[in-house]
Amino acid sequence: MSQNKILVVDDDAAHARMLKTLMTDWGYSIFLADDGDVGVDMVRDKAFDMVLMDMKMVKMSGMEALQQIHEYNPSMPVIIMTAYSSVDTAVKALKIGAYDYLTKPLDFDKLKLTVERVLERIFLKTENKSLKNRLEQAAFAHDILGNSAATAALLDTVHMVAPTQANVLVTGESGTGKELVSSALHFNSPRRDQPFIRINCAAITETLLESELFGHERGAFTGADKKRKGKFLLADRGSILLDEIGEMSLAMQAKLLRVIQEKEFTPVGSDQNIRVDVRIIAATNRDLKGMAEEKTFRQDLYYRLNVVSIDIPPLRQRPEDIPELTLHFLKQFSQKNKRDIQGVSPDAMDAMIRYPWPGNVRELMNAVERGVVLARSDYICKSDLSFIVPDSEESAPQLSLEMGLENIALSKIEETAILSTLESTGGNKSEAARRLGITRKTLLKKLKQYGREN
Repeated sequence: MSQNKILVVDDDAAHARMLKTLMTDWGYSIFLADDGDVGVDMVRDKAFDMVLMDMKMVKMSGMEALQQIHEYNPSMPVIIMTAYSSVDTAVKALKIGAYDYLTKPLDFDKLKLTVERVLERIFLKTENKSLKNRLEQAAFAHDILGNSAATAALLDTVHMVAPTQANVLVTGESGTGKELVSSALHFNSPRRDQPFIRINCAAITETLLESELFGHERGAFTGADKKRKGKFLLADRGSILLDEIGEMSLAMQAKLLRVIQEKEFTPVGSDQNIRVDVRIIAATNRDLKGMAEEKTFRQDLYYRLNVVSIDIPPLRQRPEDIPELTLHFLKQFSQKNKRDIQGVSPDAMDAMIRYPWPGNVRELMNAVERGVVLARSDYICKSDLSFIVPDSEESAPQLSLEMGLENIALSKIEETAILSTLESTGGNKSEAARRLGITRKTLLKKLKQYGREN
């Protein structure tokens, strides 16, 4: 039985009770208000699915009540009941927001159809909104690769934070992918269709950074031969990434704090304040909290930036991500360098997982590109990685134990390499075994372990 809640507003008590009895039998939960002012108060106090309201009442007319209900909740469907002689008034009610009108005496069949139509419209609207939300969640856009628990937790946090308006501080070692996370925050937010402006605070001298951020007037300083818009104005209604925020001087930090607090700035050489609506995403590989305690970074700015903090773990703490990242970069750089590199040998992949990657994903990316360029066969072998992966077998077990990798090399990496090779040969097991440097019998045994013997 439907539990839709309908408010009947009618100062004719007998008529109202009749409607309640009738519509309760239809399966609705009916509430009564004996005049327009009471109906308005009830709509403000309780959630209803629709209102059925008489037009002519003593204390407050249906027209006035409709206006107040519409001002309070424009989406509330209101059906007007009016005498046949007052149809012109009902038409006016439609113009100010009534969903439909019925003439008295009521045709109960028409009343039932009209109510069902209104509630069906509400149901479809709710379903469409729910579907839209599910599609938006399913369409969560990002370029962050990896299937480790750490990466899954990172993506969950980004997914949760992105739709908000909160400023975000993204931290992590160099090369961990702070810009990728920042991009995911913007492109999964309500600002996705607005500008996303990036600026590296460490790459610009202090004297020019203010102009870059806030713009300048013509003649503001030597070389300023024309007026220029700053990054904050370009990012209006969108987001701005302040990369390497820890390198910003204390003087510039004070000016940035004003933008956050007042949502306005003054271009260099100007006396005009410009208001902007910008979401700030700051990124750094430095310990801003420690810097704030040491007075080398403004504590008030730190708290303004650190509304939400997202820390990206280094690659050595998520070695399960290395195979997927490696194969992604392998495909990318094979195409770029016009080389037909089919994959990475198991011993090479094992060595890559054991390596601590102090330069994180950026170092891994560079290593794969160099491996693609230097590979002597159609597979990157361990010998092709000697420039970055140490040959010493003595250090490998220690690294493996430190990172908890005892089983990864045998399960994840070996399986990834074998299945990738088999796919690249179109399922030709003999050719796959040849490329992997193992016998066909060994390959078949491995495939059986993976449930891929067919």
